[in-house]
Amino acid sequence: MNNFAIVGATGLVGLSFLQLLQEKQILPQKLSLFASENSKGKILKFADNTYSVQTLEKGCFQGVDVAFFSAGGAVSKAWAPQAVQEGARVIDNSSTFRMDPEIPLLVPEVNAHHLEDQQLIANPNCSTIQMCLVLSPLHSEFELESVQVATYQSVSGAGAGALEKLKSESLSYLQGGSSYVAFNCTPHIGNITEDGFSLEDTKMCAETRKILDHPQLNITAFTVRVPTLFSHGEVLWVSFKKAPKHRQHLLDVLQKQKGLKVMTAIDEYPDNSCTTGEDDVFVGRIHQAPHNPRQWLMWVSADNIRKGAALNGLQIAQLLMDKTSKKN
Repeated sequence: MNNFAIVGATGLVGLSFLQLLQEKQILPQKLSLFASENSKGKILKFADNTYSVQTLEKGCFQGVDVAFFSAGGAVSKAWAPQAVQEGARVIDNSSTFRMDPEIPLLVPEVNAHHLEDQQLIANPNCSTIQMCLVLSPLHSEFELESVQVATYQSVSGAGAGALEKLKSESLSYLQGGSSYVAFNCTPHIGNITEDGFSLEDTKMCAETRKILDHPQLNITAFTVRVPTLFSHGEVLWVSFKKAPKHRQHLLDVLQKQKGLKVMTAIDEYPDNSCTTGEDDVFVGRIHQAPHNPRQWLMWVSADNIRKGAALNGLQIAQLLMDKTSKKN
């Protein structure tokens, strides 16, 4: 099970997937790279080889074991079922299939037990992934009562075009030009619906309930786009049904979570610039609410392109490969 395809190979997440494959020394026997018509014929290097980017067409997934989709919802909706029909396992990074009750939504460190023999697996939202790495062990030990989250999400979450826009606007603004993205915060991600929540707010809440197997979880989110390049930051207000005995008790629980780095000093926290390029999710500034012993506050940061997308997808692929090797 070592023939891979990447759909959206020239985007930020696709390129990160290639980088991670090389870093982890996971070298496919066959690698197929797909992107839009604009990128057709572009040459990408991987493991001392060069690959020509192709466009999607019927039959292109034949012989592919795992296809990683990161080219947007419309592409996933049209082509992921085709890839499955042609025999590939699909790991989809769009929101298209995340809330389908028949399709697992996986953060491998949290709910790998949901992976059975499905041909299509959904990769969660980047901001949801890092939050669930923190919430999962806390829920197991103390039982979540409610969660409020405010996010501070980098522009790379909106793609390579947004990243370049931030860079160009920053230079322009410093020379007297106007700015929309640079030096600005936008208090919504996606359209704002009639109830006042943005699409990103709603996605975070629904996905978290599904990943944690907690459909009645009282959770609200307020997502903000900020003018940083990479890594998302989040402030969590977490209330428990069972109060931790003391701060160290809560820290001990968090430190057992695989993939999570806990900064234990009361004044210690992870800068987004420090978490960029890292595989782990980081949590710090962990402190108790002054008038509620069952509510705790903390700051969470992670690289939204690595753990928030490509790395999580690669970890899912590794689970698939492990399951296949055990069967054989």
